[in-house]
Amino acid sequence: MATRLFVTGTDTGVGKTHVSQALLLALGSQGWRSAAMKPVASGCTLQHGQWQNDDALALQAAASLQRDYVDVNPYALPEPTAPQIAARRVDCRIEMAPVLSAAQRLAVGADLLLVEGVGGWMAPLGDALMQADLARALNCQVILVVGLRLGCLNHALLSERAIRADGLPLAGWIGSALAPDFAHAADYHQLLEQQLECPWLGSLPFQTDVSQAAQALDGRRLAGVIGLA
Repeated sequence: MATRLFVTGTDTGVGKTHVSQALLLALGSQGWRSAAMKPVASGCTLQHGQWQNDDALALQAAASLQRDYVDVNPYALPEPTAPQIAARRVDCRIEMAPVLSAAQRLAVGADLLLVEGVGGWMAPLGDALMQADLARALNCQVILVVGLRLGCLNHALLSERAIRADGLPLAGWIGSALAPDFAHAADYHQLLEQQLECPWLGSLPFQTDVSQAAQALDGRRLAGVIGLA
């Protein structure tokens, strides 16, 4: 069975997709076969007669195993707003079963299935579906992307507490630089390492391309941490 990772963040806009791409490439460089999915994506455009999302397309491209878009992104919602609102606008109900079916197809032949969530950990996927529900059903380990900015200590500690309270295994955290000149960046990083219980798995510099971002992560160590090696 493929190892399964659920990538969440301390908030929306903290670089979950960029980190996910980097993870896929870093692990791919070690020879691990990967598939990826963004089960629910709001903010889609009509391309080739199909609603598609840029983040989902980026994950599809970074995975080493190419899969059908409809499995990579089972719920593609046009409006760029909270999934619950976007789903209501198109009279859609987001449910677990289609996501689990897509994940099963994606995982065939894969060593790793990476699943990217929406917003922060407590952002609902649907009216009756929380991210913890899906991560638990898929038997995922969680990686927390910490957006490095003012307030990140609070956001990171609260997120870690919530993930653990939901009973999910937290593999570690990855820092994501959101500005080129974040004051006291080294001090914040030191505090995060000291105060978070889960291990630090790497940090991505500000606005690096995905290849450079992948090089900032230690693919061999990552594989060991999540049980691939």
